[in-house]
Formats: sequence, C-alpha cells, structure tokens
Amino acid sequence: MKRLAIALVLLLGACTTTPQPARTPLPASPPAGEPRELIGLTGPQLQAMLGRAAFSRRENGSELWRYDSPQCRAFFFLYAEGGTTRVRHVETVPRGRTMAADPGCLSVLRGKPASPVS
Repeated sequence: MKRLAIALVLLLGACTTTPQPARTPLPASPPAGEPRELIGLTGPQLQAMLGRAAFSRRENGSELWRYDSPQCRAFFFLYAEGGTTRVRHVETVPRGRTMAADPGCLSVLRGKPASPVS
C-alpha cells in the first residue's frame, strides 16, 4: 500500500507543469544618434528653450520631461550630474529617419518652422 501511495504521488507530480510566461518581442530600438545642440543642456536651459514640460517624472536620480505639439511629442531624459540634471537622451514620436529624435518635431517645439525634408 505504501508503494502504491508513493507511485501515485510521483505520477501526479510528473503531470504538473509550471506555466511559462508569454514572451512578447521587444520593439526595434531607435536609430543611434542624438541632437547635438540639446545633449548636455541643464534642466533650466531646456526649460528656457522650450518652456514648461507638459509632463515630467522623477525617478532614481533621473527625470523624464515630455513636450507636446499637435504634430508630435518629444521626450527628454535628464540624469543627475554634478549637482544638476542634464539632457542625455531625446526621442520623438514619430521618430526621426536617422535618429530617435525627429529634427522637424524639435523645430516645431522651439517655435521655428520645420526644415523641408529633401
């Protein structure tokens, strides 16, 4: 009887499986490159250039500032450096052709007409 109970426990244990989480593929990463004139700006310099962000969030020594226009959105990622925060990465939606930030979108946010695309 004891052997039968052990065999049943082993048999039931073999039937259980751990469900595997669904794997969702990551989206393609944005093209490399940053708008040189914006990288390294401090938070106050960015705000002087573009005004107050439509949305901002602070988390673990970094900040995200989002600027909106009817044509696009721009996301600025600022990181603490030497007692201040500086822009280290910029992305726009829609993305640029040669980098993550579309120069036309950034021009619109600055209040300048966008350069024609050739």
